[in-house]
Amino acid sequence: MRGFHASLISLCAAIAASQSLAQSDDVTQFYTGRQISLIVGANAGGGYDAQGRLMARHLGRFLPGSPVSIVQNMPGAGSLQAANHLYNVAPKDGSVIALLQRGVLSSRFTNPGGARFDLAKFNWLGNLSSEAGVVLAWHASPFHSIQDVMKQEMVVGGTGATIDTETTPRILNALIGTKFKVITGYRGTPDTTLAMERGELQGMGDWSWSNVKTRRPDYLRDNKVRVLLQVGVDRIPDLPNVPMASDLVRNEDDRKVMDLFLAQKAAARPVAAPPDIPADRVKALRDAFARMIVDDAFNKDAASQKLDIEPTTASEIDKVIQLFATTPDSVGQRLKDAIEPK
Repeated sequence: MRGFHASLISLCAAIAASQSLAQSDDVTQFYTGRQISLIVGANAGGGYDAQGRLMARHLGRFLPGSPVSIVQNMPGAGSLQAANHLYNVAPKDGSVIALLQRGVLSSRFTNPGGARFDLAKFNWLGNLSSEAGVVLAWHASPFHSIQDVMKQEMVVGGTGATIDTETTPRILNALIGTKFKVITGYRGTPDTTLAMERGELQGMGDWSWSNVKTRRPDYLRDNKVRVLLQVGVDRIPDLPNVPMASDLVRNEDDRKVMDLFLAQKAAARPVAAPPDIPADRVKALRDAFARMIVDDAFNKDAASQKLDIEPTTASEIDKVIQLFATTPDSVGQRLKDAIEPK
């Protein structure tokens, strides 16, 4: 009998191995000669677009069959259009993936009528970068600390109702008592920085610290700006003496709302595939992403373009998705109320 059981175990192992090889062959066959569409839920020319094109140049090297990737920009409503397309329209076969803006993560609360998807049913591949934001005051303004912004109105520029340049000042007003006045309608960061230099604006309500350092190092070198506050999950090592927004919330209920808002920054560049993709292709996509983000050529390419990449794998972004999926509606409603234009 012992010999029989040993033979049976060997047979089962051989069958499992053959099935695994067959699945691997199927994935290779699917991707060989195929073109992957990488939807970027933002306009061409911005940070999301640059990171999406970076990923498109490298991801195929790590997929069986080495498919090529092309970028398709699909801006609209802070990536809601792209997310809706990915969930409801795109083929569910592993040939389409998307880089989405972080506001999609909270859209169940902030835009329930516009979000036609279940966040938890996407197949999340990973996150290209976390993001730590900062509040900046122009050197000619009267603001030297965040406490000054709690005493008098500070004028900052906004680039969209769902973008951090507007949502962050609003949530800071609601949760820590600042007095930001958001002037909306600017097309992008270059426009807001120019307006700040001209004296039309007194500062920036939220700007990625990595972008400040790489795109406008003169601001820091020449003391053209003052860093008043950091807005992120973790303290920025460069700014040990600058207060964090999370340290200034006034009660536990406010803290829950702030934590939910900041979770979006921990997964600032989320990459997703549609639901219902065959499991072996999902695994191939996730494995390819995980291998890509530690690849030397990928990281050298990012550095050459001055793209700040702090990626995380699927298991890490799944934790953020779980937070948004399980957050009570009451907390989500408070987030919505805080960041909506008044």
